[in-house]
Amino acid sequence: MASCSSMASAASRFVLTPNVSTSASKPTINMVFFPSKKNTNSRLVVRAAEEEASPPSPTPATTTATPEGGEAPKPKPPPIGPKRGAKVKILRRESYWYNSYGSVVTVDQDPKTRYPVVVRFNKVNYANVSTNNYALDEVEEVK
Repeated sequence: MASCSSMASAASRFVLTPNVSTSASKPTINMVFFPSKKNTNSRLVVRAAEEEASPPSPTPATTTATPEGGEAPKPKPPPIGPKRGAKVKILRRESYWYNSYGSVVTVDQDPKTRYPVVVRFNKVNYANVSTNNYALDEVEEVK
C-alpha cells in the first residue's frame, strides 16, 4: 500500500500548461486549484487562456428550396400494420396466446421483416414471457 500512496502524491504534483499562443489583446486566464487532503502544501493548478472566436461560417440558405433536379422530396409511405397501443386478436394456431387479445407495442415498417408486429400480453407463457412477434396476417385488430 505504500506504493499507492506515493503514486497518489506524485500524481498530485503535476502541473498542466496549455499550448496556447499569446495574442496582442490581453488574454483571460482561468485558474483551478485542487487541494490535496494529505498534503496541504501541494496543489494542482490548471491555467487556460481564451482564444478569440473566429467569425461564424456562412450557412447555406437552401434549406427550404427544392432539390437541384426540380423534383419534390418523396412523401413517406403510409404506415403498415396496426397502430401502437391497438388491441389485437392472435390468429396463429401454434401460439400460446391463440384467440386471446394483446396490445401492440411496435410495428417494424421495413417490408422485408417477417414478423413486424410486437404484441404484449397480460398473461405470461410457460417460459415466463409476455411478448411475441407476429406477421401482419397473424393479428386482427379489434375495435
